[in-house]
Amino acid sequence: MHIRPAQPSDFPAMWPIFQAVVASGSTYVFAPDTGRDDAFAYWFGPGVVAHVAEDEGGGIVGMYKLIANQRDLGSHVANASFMISPAHAGHGVGRQLGLHCLREAARAGYLAMQFNFVVSSNTAAVALWQKLGFAIVGTLPKAFRHSKLGYVDAYVMHRFLDDIEA
Repeated sequence: MHIRPAQPSDFPAMWPIFQAVVASGSTYVFAPDTGRDDAFAYWFGPGVVAHVAEDEGGGIVGMYKLIANQRDLGSHVANASFMISPAHAGHGVGRQLGLHCLREAARAGYLAMQFNFVVSSNTAAVALWQKLGFAIVGTLPKAFRHSKLGYVDAYVMHRFLDDIEA
């Protein structure tokens, strides 16, 4: 697998992944019918640094975006979002993207990374982030309307980047 900066020309390959991930209504706050323009802005809007993971054949199998969690006086803490093609879930793509993102965040000078909204029922994501050093620092009760489970909690997860080689 190869991870590289995303280009707007990658969006036609990123769009089906976005659609597949949000269609389930189980991990992201996006409505399943979120439009292409909104999705494009999410990955390529101002201040967004996006990367894609390519398989051996050059096909895009996942992506992440790295941004400041807050503006100005909170801009030393990074935030990131990840999407993996459902066909490639469970094959280490998320872990490799997560490690890459942590290195890129440290290289960019961020002191920490915070995820503001990790759906508690997304146990694979929660477990991965914990393995990569994140702690649950807060619980948002019934903050996510899961398509099958109804209202479930969301977690705020955080880690410092002082142990990441930039």
